[in-house]
Amino acid sequence: MRTAIKSILAVAIILVAYLLIESINEPIRFNREVKKREDAAIQRLKDIRTAQVAYRAKFGEYTGSFDTLINFVKYDSFPFVMAIGSITDSMYDLGITEKKAMEMGLITRDTNYVMILDSLFETGYPIDSLRYVPYCDTHQFFMGAKELVTVSKVKVKVFEASILNDILLHGLNKQLIINYNAEREKIVGFKGLKVGSLEVSTNNAGNWE
Repeated sequence: MRTAIKSILAVAIILVAYLLIESINEPIRFNREVKKREDAAIQRLKDIRTAQVAYRAKFGEYTGSFDTLINFVKYDSFPFVMAIGSITDSMYDLGITEKKAMEMGLITRDTNYVMILDSLFETGYPIDSLRYVPYCDTHQFFMGAKELVTVSKVKVKVFEASILNDILLHGLNKQLIINYNAEREKIVGFKGLKVGSLEVSTNNAGNWE
C-alpha cells in the first residue's frame, strides 16, 4: 500500500513539475514564434508599401487591388534619362543652353526604361506572393485605397494593408493570442499589423514603426 502511495505521489510530483515548467516555457515559445511571424509579415507589408508608392508615382493614386499592383510591378517600367555630357561654365557664358548644346551635338540625353520589378526588388523576388501572409497558407493581407478629404478640404490619396493577429498567429495558444491582442490594441489601437490607413493620413507609416 505504501509503495502504491509513493508511486502515485512521485507521478503527481513529476506532473506538477512538468506543468510548472510548461507554464514558463509556453510564453517563451509563443513570444519567439510571434517575433518570427511578425518580422516576416512586416517585411511583406514594407514591400507592399514600396510597390504602392511606385504605383502612385506613375498613376497619381494607390490601388486597392493586388492583381493590379502585382501586374504593375511585374510588367511595367520606369523611364530614366541617360545624360552624356553637361553644360560647362564657358558654354553658359556663350549663351549656350542645354537645348542648344543638344542640337549642336555637344551633349546627349537618351531615355531608357528599367523594369519596375528589377528596380524595386532583388533578383528572384517572389512578386506573385506579395498578397500572401507569411506562415498563413493562402491567407491574404487586406488592402484598400481611397481618397480622403481633410478638415482643410485638401484631398489626400491613401492606402492601407493589414493583417489581424488572429490570422497571423493561428495555431498558437489561444489565450496568449487574446492577451497579446489586448496589449497591442492598447498600445497601437489595432489587433494586428498595418501599414497606412483608410481613416487618416499617416504618410504610409506602419503601426510597428
